[in-house]
Amino acid sequence: MNIEPYRQILTRYWGFTSFKPLQEEIIRSVAEGKDTLGLMPTGGGKSITFQVPALAHDGICLVITPLIALMKDQVSRLNSLEIKSIAIHSGMSGEEIDIALENAIYGDYKFLYVSPERISTRIFQAKVSKLDLSLVAIDEAHCISQWGYDFRPSYLKIATLRDHISDKVPFLALTASATPQVIDDIMSKLAFRGKNVLRTSFDRKNISYLVRKVEDKGTYLVKTLQKAKGSGIVYVRSRKRCKEVAELLVANGISADFYHAGLPDELRDKKQASWAEGETRVIVATNAFGMGIDKAEVRFVVHWDIPDSIENYFQESGRAGRDNKPAFAVLLYSQADKNRLFESMRKKFPPVDKIKDIYEALCNFLQVPLGSGKDNVFDFNMSDFVSRYRLPVIETYNSLQFLQREGYLEFTEEINNPSRIHFTVGRDDLYKFQVANEAFDGFIKLLLRSYTGMFSGFVPVNEDALSRKSAATHDTVYQYLVKLSTLNIIRYIPGKKTALVIFTEERLDRRALLISPDNYLHVKEKYEIRLNRMIEFAESDNRCRSMILLDYFGEESDRCGICDVCRKRNELDLSKYEFDLILEEIKTVLGEKSPDAEELVKLIDFPEDKVIKVIRWLLDHKKILSDNEHKLSWCQKTE
Repeated sequence: MNIEPYRQILTRYWGFTSFKPLQEEIIRSVAEGKDTLGLMPTGGGKSITFQVPALAHDGICLVITPLIALMKDQVSRLNSLEIKSIAIHSGMSGEEIDIALENAIYGDYKFLYVSPERISTRIFQAKVSKLDLSLVAIDEAHCISQWGYDFRPSYLKIATLRDHISDKVPFLALTASATPQVIDDIMSKLAFRGKNVLRTSFDRKNISYLVRKVEDKGTYLVKTLQKAKGSGIVYVRSRKRCKEVAELLVANGISADFYHAGLPDELRDKKQASWAEGETRVIVATNAFGMGIDKAEVRFVVHWDIPDSIENYFQESGRAGRDNKPAFAVLLYSQADKNRLFESMRKKFPPVDKIKDIYEALCNFLQVPLGSGKDNVFDFNMSDFVSRYRLPVIETYNSLQFLQREGYLEFTEEINNPSRIHFTVGRDDLYKFQVANEAFDGFIKLLLRSYTGMFSGFVPVNEDALSRKSAATHDTVYQYLVKLSTLNIIRYIPGKKTALVIFTEERLDRRALLISPDNYLHVKEKYEIRLNRMIEFAESDNRCRSMILLDYFGEESDRCGICDVCRKRNELDLSKYEFDLILEEIKTVLGEKSPDAEELVKLIDFPEDKVIKVIRWLLDHKKILSDNEHKLSWCQKTE
């Protein structure tokens, strides 16, 4: 196929003259109609792989993503490029969803973004066959696998789309990280018509992975950042710690700010922009900081707290050095961190009876009768809920997460939905209304000057902006909108910031709420395995850190030479070639006999001083063991 038309689209809309590694291969595969799984590390440009081919072909691209904030961000960016795009998610009313689907079917839209829990709803199932689809793109595809670190049952319904659409429409599944087991699971659960995985290496040769075992993290961080150059990110696990660490850095003369999901959207955008533009040097953030970051020149990512999985650590640390220049990923670790991780695991898996208690309390709180509620969406205030029923917050949150894993409900973190309006009358009838109601004429003209698209669908509006433009109070603007809605001239949906609960099944009696003990233990076991692999990474001091990460994702590699473990080995003043040759000879000898150190040196055909250095290193890193008689043996655990 000729790639040139695709490259022209890339240049026209995004300004790039060539594709990044793997982008072109994925685009070719999709253009040939093949179901494709693309594994691209953080910052690899995943969205280009479906946006470019969608623009090159007739029809609309269906994009499935669980990240509502990302969905809104991408739709906004595409529309700013005059590429008509629309989104459907659980924060929208039924009327909004119906209008959005009608527009997607009959309008000239190129992208329809949908959250996964909407896929199985009656309204979507009834209309999806009318969509002229060119491609189905599934972002965060690892969510479909029960072996993955972020399983969502709603993803399992995606394959049912194949019953409603042409079999010529390819599926493109995308993820930044997946183990070999998860890769196979994704293709199986999405009913791929043939195995087809395209991937780049997870090896980030420019990132130096360092683990610093420190108790006083604050002092270490301040001293390190005072010496380090460039900008970076410090990841922490709690919102409170986020602010505390930022204040500590500022108090020591380091330009820093904090960022977490509890801040207002406008403030978060302002903080992120300030950091991205270099006005703020260091951003201290929870894992809410990540979406849409395209800053290439990040010189360091520091983890104050250890993440609970290699996947999370790899994605977050991978935000360093996207310009391919040297960068550092530093994990601050102490024994207390390990204890906290295992304590958090205990809280992450409440007893089954407690999960059922919280399910019943939730149904009562939301006033959902037995046998009803399926596909219903409810605003949900967590603090009001735990306060009314006197529930522990962390246990409640994790119980809701487990109910989501079991497929009974979907629980979305807090999202900010702006106010929306839609004109319910045509332009002619609106003009007649303006003539007959002069008091509303000026305000309606203000709306028409400020926003477009209000006759065909719901459009986000900002009451404060309208207030400034009209020199009226916020309350006056609000009253105008309410009155026009009462008169059926517009449909006005006031904005709100709230979490959501979506019932994917009708409310069940407690006895019918099945949480299999085997499944419960299975999920817990998988979580514990991921936790232990992360701890092994942190505590290892005898194996290249890059090799540990790549091995987790099923890749073989040589040692990186730049992580803290490799640097210690480099201090031996031996080349990698010399070290490996001596190591292999030592390993061969110890496979046959158990000499003491002096005998071993004589058995190795290399200069004595170099052999002694390698033996000392192997002893220090517990690669070889010495018994009471000083006899040496190869440690089997290092295999």
